[in-house]
Amino acid sequence: MNTPLLKKYLAPARFYKRMAIVGLPIMIQQMLNSIMGIVDSIMVSSINGVSAVGNATQIENLMMTISFGAASGASIFIAQYFGSKDEVHQRKSFFVGVGFTLLIALGMLTLATFFPRTLMRFFIDDVTVIENSLVYLDVVKWSYIPFVITMMFSFAYRSIQKTMVSLGIGIIAMITNVVLNAILIFGLFGFPTLGIQGAAIATLIAHTLSAILHVIYARLTHQPFFSLEVKNMLVESPLIRKISSRAIPLMFNELFFGVGMTLFIRFYGMYGPESLESYYVANQLSMFFFFAIMGVNAASSAILGAILGEGKLEEAKATMHYFYGVGVFLALGLSLLVLILAPWLVSLYGNGVGQPQLAILILRVLSLRLSLRVFNVLIFSALRAGGDAKFLTWLDAGLVWGIGLPLTAFLVLVVKVESLAVVLLLVQIEQVVRVVIGLMRVSQGRWLMNLTR
Repeated sequence: MNTPLLKKYLAPARFYKRMAIVGLPIMIQQMLNSIMGIVDSIMVSSINGVSAVGNATQIENLMMTISFGAASGASIFIAQYFGSKDEVHQRKSFFVGVGFTLLIALGMLTLATFFPRTLMRFFIDDVTVIENSLVYLDVVKWSYIPFVITMMFSFAYRSIQKTMVSLGIGIIAMITNVVLNAILIFGLFGFPTLGIQGAAIATLIAHTLSAILHVIYARLTHQPFFSLEVKNMLVESPLIRKISSRAIPLMFNELFFGVGMTLFIRFYGMYGPESLESYYVANQLSMFFFFAIMGVNAASSAILGAILGEGKLEEAKATMHYFYGVGVFLALGLSLLVLILAPWLVSLYGNGVGQPQLAILILRVLSLRLSLRVFNVLIFSALRAGGDAKFLTWLDAGLVWGIGLPLTAFLVLVVKVESLAVVLLLVQIEQVVRVVIGLMRVSQGRWLMNLTR
């Protein structure tokens, strides 16, 4: 190859500028989300509710995961129609995504309403934790619908490379959540002390406010993907089938991936409430550093999708190599930060963590997962942008069920490994395999497709 290796992976300045315009607002929003989540969990830990809220949140996480598949499937087309300057089909693609995500939210709301105790008992067999989880779930389940509406707007803004809007609305919602959490959990300013129920009410209000603000802003500013005219909400069958062919495999992927994640929690719960609490704390802290990965993910999805929509396949291939270059620096930097800061981060919880040393060890193990996830996210962005959804399903959920879960079950039930941290370390084999296979798939170029034609 004539192109020097360094030049292949180091992009010109205009690439980093474009990436920053799309990715930085998402990074900031995700960082603030993570900070809010950490503050929330610190508040909840002061009333010994980390495990309870963590269990109840698993239902929301599953809904979010499946909705992510639907929203990303629709946003593939929003991004490519944005690249081809087709506003009519941007709007129609957006409303197909809204329809899919609302159906998912209603399904999870139904499960949380009629089978709450069964769902909570699945994760851990502790009466106190289950009862507290039910208190939280009874309120927070009503936030599922505004949550997915906000998610669809966020994906649409990423697709048209206007991510500052979601950042602004997200900041308002986050401030609302944190302030209301403090007031309602601890009974400040004359309000009743509601504890875990107060945390759920704060989350419901924040999600609802976010959805309302998104609708109002999009309407007032005439965003190209949004209109309340009936003709824009009515979508022709061929387009629905076209989007469904890409979105449904992604939804099934996220469904199986999400269910797999809940099964992991079930295995972790076998180590007892304190070990599970240590995992929840470490995972929450590790997710703070995920803000950088989400920013790169948003930038790569939007930029690659727009380039493919313009029909510039070779440019998309070259751009992917630039993202690999970014990924190397990002993976190394994140891993080192987590390894060094782990003790200090866990200390933020004070006496709210029963086994702080275990939480520190788990957090350091999760630093490896973070570095591997950088490349997996980039690989998934490329495959989604070009509509290679069926292979992505196998690569993502398939390896969870084919490697991750069987290996975890073997380590926990057969070998009976005593430390949860050791189990988490060994299971990262799944991530390594995914990176290797994913890089091979991207290099084959089957994702280089213009879906607008």
